[in-house]
Amino acid sequence: MMLRRLITAALLGLPLALAAAQAGASDFRSLAEPAILYDAPSKQGKPLFVIQRYTPVEAVVNIDRWVKVREPAGSMLWLERRQLSDKRTVIVTAARADIRQKPDGAATLAFEAVKDVVLELADKPADGWVKVKHRDGTVGFIRANQVWGL
Repeated sequence: MMLRRLITAALLGLPLALAAAQAGASDFRSLAEPAILYDAPSKQGKPLFVIQRYTPVEAVVNIDRWVKVREPAGSMLWLERRQLSDKRTVIVTAARADIRQKPDGAATLAFEAVKDVVLELADKPADGWVKVKHRDGTVGFIRANQVWGL
């Protein structure tokens, strides 16, 4: 992954030191508003589809007003930087996930979520669990391997 980012940076004329620093950590963000994803960093690029507000994305390359992102399905596309939020969210990847009141598989069920439900990240992952918050305010813990966006 790091080698790919360094090669991409070199091809785009970006400083290698900056690319190497960015390659060490994922930069997950969410969308502040619905966004059109393009095949190139320009409104003259081909619009491919719209991604919904709060969806988590991984920022991979930054060029001026544009950011190349990996969206939850794995596609690498461009969107305008202004559409990103610092708010962290995750998206459920399991067909059905049990969100527990404590980070323990035997803990009481707080709520259930199905595939593609977006949850707010309430705390960083620990011991294979992550604390999340549903849009209705309910908080609980989901297994980290059942979400994308960490």
